[in-house]
Amino acid sequence: MTDPRPARVPQLRVAETVAAELRARILAGDDSGDYRLPTQDQLVSEFGVSYPSVREAIRILETEGLVTVRRGSVGGAEVHRPDEASAAYHFGLALQARRVTLGDLAGGLRTLEPLCAAECARREDRAETVIPALDASIEKSAGLTGDGVAFTRIAREFHDLLVGFTPNATVRHVVSSLVALWSAQEQAWAKAMTSSGQYPVPAEADHAVRVHRRIAAEIAQGRAESAERLARAHLSATQSLILDRYDDGIVRVSSAQARQAIQASRASRAGRG
Repeated sequence: MTDPRPARVPQLRVAETVAAELRARILAGDDSGDYRLPTQDQLVSEFGVSYPSVREAIRILETEGLVTVRRGSVGGAEVHRPDEASAAYHFGLALQARRVTLGDLAGGLRTLEPLCAAECARREDRAETVIPALDASIEKSAGLTGDGVAFTRIAREFHDLLVGFTPNATVRHVVSSLVALWSAQEQAWAKAMTSSGQYPVPAEADHAVRVHRRIAAEIAQGRAESAERLARAHLSATQSLILDRYDDGIVRVSSAQARQAIQASRASRAGRG
């Protein structure tokens, strides 16, 4: 019997060519979400290929997380431009597959995130851009010290902002992925500890708010080294709450809850380039 598999190669090559063109269009768009994937009929007509090749091309994009195919009477393909959340999720899958520990992730974040605090302090426009956002986040968290889950979510926003205001785009995107991964682990910890009645501890939450204010003050004064030093000490202290129990635990992002937490912890980045 003849092996049918080689006949699939030309179709796959055609599909990859179509997928490459559609991928380039998706990535060339902006964050407005205006780009819509053409219908299968339109793609067949535009590229002069078969329906199986078009479906294979869409499947390629779907496995990359660039589109979601909705089937049924209201079907279609929804486009997703990559962002910090999607990068963090796929990076987290790689860490989970290699059984990287939470302690290792925490160490990487301690190395890199404080550098972002220093870069915020070096921004000449920090008084107009960075400080108002940091202060607003701090005030929100100050009113939530009695609600462990909500406080953790808003307090993590402060860290998102430090990274989001970092001028270097490459550093911003890389460190944002680490922050999103750690935030997901920390929020899962906060929910577990709150349900067992062990969290929050208002005095500890109040202390975190005070430290955030001190970091913001150093950034406002342009004291980069001091801001970096405070940020690193603060990270070490807050991470220890989780690492004391889960230091050898593996970074996990494969659950629906972890993915939702990563989506919720996207760095606020509009206008911070």
